[in-house]
Amino acid sequence: MSRIGKNPVPVPAGVEVSVSGQEVKTKGKLGELQFVANGAVEIKFENGEVSVSPRDESRDARAQWGTARARIANMVTGVSEGFSKELELVGVGYRAALKGKDLQLQLGFSHDVLYPIPDGVRVTCEKPTSIKLEGADKQEIGQMAAEIRAYRPPEPYKGKGIRYVGEYIARKEGKKK
Repeated sequence: MSRIGKNPVPVPAGVEVSVSGQEVKTKGKLGELQFVANGAVEIKFENGEVSVSPRDESRDARAQWGTARARIANMVTGVSEGFSKELELVGVGYRAALKGKDLQLQLGFSHDVLYPIPDGVRVTCEKPTSIKLEGADKQEIGQMAAEIRAYRPPEPYKGKGIRYVGEYIARKEGKKK
């Protein structure tokens, strides 16, 4: 039994949810999202709550049950409150700036890295060493943050690189004479 899947997803005021077959659409002040669930689960919207249940007792149905419920909960939260990730750049000369529809990163390479910002994501750089990503789609925000971090992951000797705010970097001792 899925402990996550058992709980219905409450829909707050200001969020519209429509369920047609396996497709779930949410609409709120921060945008519109849709999700097509696996055929192994059944989705119902009644009394201001979205409930998910497996169609049978197969292993696949039980696996998809909690996943579908979590995806729907993230969609409802995304269109009502939104999600955000913060990154910080650590290193001499490491800077980030917005340049039109691109994020310009100076990361110690011989060239600047231009990362195109997708629609539905807001990027702000209050300081040259901080990047904040905001949007309604949790998966898109996390993927974008991971791609930006992958340009210069934090290294263990000096801690230089791009890291999530609050991320702990295990440090190593350098070589001895």
